[in-house]
Amino acid sequence: MILTDEQRLDWLRLIRSEKVGPRTFRALVNQYGGAAAALEALPDLARRGGRLMLKVCSRAEAEKEMIAAARLGVRFIAMGEPDYPKTLKAIDTAPPLIAVRGSAAVLARPSVAIIGSRNASASGLTFAERLSRQLGEAGYVVVSGLARGIDTRAHKASLETGTVAVLAGGHDRIYPSQNESLLLSIVEQGGAVVSEMPMGWEPRGRDFPRRNRIVSGLSYGVVVVEAARRSGSLITARFALEQGREVFAVPGSPLDPRAEGTNDLIREGATLCAGIEHVTSVLEPLIASGPELDQGAEEPQHVIGVEELWDELDLPDIIRPPVRPVAPDAGFDEERSEAEADLIAFLGPSPVAIDDLVRQSGLSIRNVQMALLELEMAGRLERHGGNAVSLIVGR
Repeated sequence: MILTDEQRLDWLRLIRSEKVGPRTFRALVNQYGGAAAALEALPDLARRGGRLMLKVCSRAEAEKEMIAAARLGVRFIAMGEPDYPKTLKAIDTAPPLIAVRGSAAVLARPSVAIIGSRNASASGLTFAERLSRQLGEAGYVVVSGLARGIDTRAHKASLETGTVAVLAGGHDRIYPSQNESLLLSIVEQGGAVVSEMPMGWEPRGRDFPRRNRIVSGLSYGVVVVEAARRSGSLITARFALEQGREVFAVPGSPLDPRAEGTNDLIREGATLCAGIEHVTSVLEPLIASGPELDQGAEEPQHVIGVEELWDELDLPDIIRPPVRPVAPDAGFDEERSEAEADLIAFLGPSPVAIDDLVRQSGLSIRNVQMALLELEMAGRLERHGGNAVSLIVGR
């Protein structure tokens, strides 16, 4: 599949519209047969879901972003197109569009993420540099988040062999700013820089977990070199586990707070990494079989709850209205209102599989999907891994 220019513009408009994330995008396109039809349906979906106003990205706004991207040499690659990374496509929350600067060819090669503390120790930096260089020489691309510390050292050590930086903000809003020269080196030496965020977007705290899921999603495995407890690197490790990817951790001194997170990971089942052979021996058979679609693997308990992570994946500054009963006099189609009211009886704050909703409610899969879409557009539904959903209560 290769999108036409018009289709690419529609895809950009849809994913930039309010309350549309990766899962909603996929559901809308599947339901309406394309992004253009989904854009036309959005206002009515929002109204039926109890939301009076919903900002839909205009054609002019999308064209402006495309022009700004082109000035930097950034192009948009859609899921399903040949240059879209197969590993990233396999995750449940794959971005429908990624903005790529540099060589897309590097995205097709087997990748390993190397991440860790911004305030890394000298030994941690040395190990990250050595491992990155060795993995590059073995044919792997090194993926990281362009942050200070371990990320920076991993990128620099793999410039000649191939590295990918994933941004938390737009391509014209590099964070940290002191790594702009490193980003240019990545592009000039055949690597790539990836972002799902709009041009001009300044990264906020909640955007970094969104970036982290892409770092792990691009990779067959994630190596955590140093991480304190509740570190952002542990969020990436958790995403990797949920995506069915391998997690490796470098052990450290129990007296060093920067090693508490990695030591915890090892105790909880991560593969101990003290050299390149510990990584390649695990990944080689996985690469031979290819990436598999994640199935919402069981969640470990070493970082914040998955609900908080997915809240952070929502678009910012959107106030979710409180949950209220769906009734025919709220401007809904009566038949669909009854279906939604029936469905809400089976929903609660705990995630439930959509297949179970269909089976227990007795509704058709089409009615269930439409009712869920309308609830989601109104900010009343949360989606989870493994094709599960829950009702947002008290917001």
